[in-house]
Amino acid sequence: MNPKDINIKNRRATFDYEISDTFTAGLVLTGTEIKSLRQGKAGLTDTFCYINNGEVWVKNMYIAEYFYGTYNNHVTRRDRKLLLNKKEIAKLEKAGKETGFTIVPLRLFINDRGLAKLVIGIGRGKKAYDKRQSIKEREDKRNIARMFQKK
Repeated sequence: MNPKDINIKNRRATFDYEISDTFTAGLVLTGTEIKSLRQGKAGLTDTFCYINNGEVWVKNMYIAEYFYGTYNNHVTRRDRKLLLNKKEIAKLEKAGKETGFTIVPLRLFINDRGLAKLVIGIGRGKKAYDKRQSIKEREDKRNIARMFQKK
């Protein structure tokens, strides 16, 4: 698998949250973590971000153990530090303190230089009727696309 093809999405985030702002952050990873990530063995389900002492951390992100990792292997679900500049951290901190808003990881990818990046967004939780509305919109788009394919 080509490392540039790695694009792990958190599909649940766009369904559960209404995303307003997005930021691209670097990740602090160990050697076995980046090797496992380049094989595409990672997941963003049940993942969230928090701010501690002016640093942004991602919690509960899954990166599988590296097969050839021996005793140097990493813990699969540990807190990992995100690399952002001070202005972005200040904006995230301000949004995180407001009620109803949370910092949600949206996408994990490897950029052109081979570095792991995480796209995070400021999300506001959707209500049940908002979720039903988004399901209806998705089905309508699908039906319209199906009708144009038949012609």
